[in-house]
Amino acid sequence: MAKQISDETYAAKSKIKMTTGDKILNGFFYLFITLFSIACLIPFILVVSSSLTQEQALTTYGYSLWPREFSLDAYRLVTVSSDIPQAYLVTIFITLFGTLLSMLFTCAVAYAMSVKNFKSRSALALFIYFTMLFNGGLVANYLLMTKTLMLQNTIWVLIFPAICNAWNILLMRNFFNGIPDSLAESAKIDGANDIVILFKIIIPISLPGIATIGLFYALSYWNEWYKCLLYIDSNHGQYYTLQYLIQRILRQVNYAASQPAEAVGLNSVSLPTYAYRMATIVVSTGPIILLYPFLQKYFVQGLTVGSVKG
Repeated sequence: MAKQISDETYAAKSKIKMTTGDKILNGFFYLFITLFSIACLIPFILVVSSSLTQEQALTTYGYSLWPREFSLDAYRLVTVSSDIPQAYLVTIFITLFGTLLSMLFTCAVAYAMSVKNFKSRSALALFIYFTMLFNGGLVANYLLMTKTLMLQNTIWVLIFPAICNAWNILLMRNFFNGIPDSLAESAKIDGANDIVILFKIIIPISLPGIATIGLFYALSYWNEWYKCLLYIDSNHGQYYTLQYLIQRILRQVNYAASQPAEAVGLNSVSLPTYAYRMATIVVSTGPIILLYPFLQKYFVQGLTVGSVKG
């Protein structure tokens, strides 16, 4: 019966004819979205094209959407430098492991605040919200990390301070509130505790919210550079993240020129300093750009549901 009603509704909608004004308006919207999408792609295409252009052509003709003189010299320097691969490994590790830990803590706290019979859930929510308004400041945070927790010059200083984000916890709590209480109640009748309910019932049906918050955490860890500036000195450069190393490259234009041309088989006298910086941008942003399309459907749905329901 329900299938028949849905078929009739679809048939009725399909019979509705669009007027000429509606077609013109839709065409205008499609044209605007297409032009806007192309405008968003132009900067990235410009960066990729510049990274594939020979340095001499880049300095002579400037940046263009298509390489004037194709060259892979910049990417050869990226692969031959000992700093970039190590920074890449550090960034990948803190992104994967940090996102896993962050989602574990975030889901646990958010589930506790979404349970109706948890007496302290309002006080816990107020405490978490308070941290969004006030904090101890940079000096107190620095002393905590270096003197109390002794995390300076370790890879854990890039993960532990960012494990939980107050806004992400509240957003995840709102998503959990939209799940019917009957699911947890029926599981408790069968003898399941809160841990079993969280990992076997709540989390499997919360993939849109988890993908949304997980993407927020992954972007935060992937773009991490400020903690390297604060807590890691030059003697422990093996813990530099990719973004921090790129910051150093951008501040020092002659960084690529310090690499020996003979080591990478370059024939040009001028090393690709500008193209080298563009190549590092492509290398650092590529994985995140490729990850987003797989999470897009969960991202849009999770962000909408989690921000509306409370």
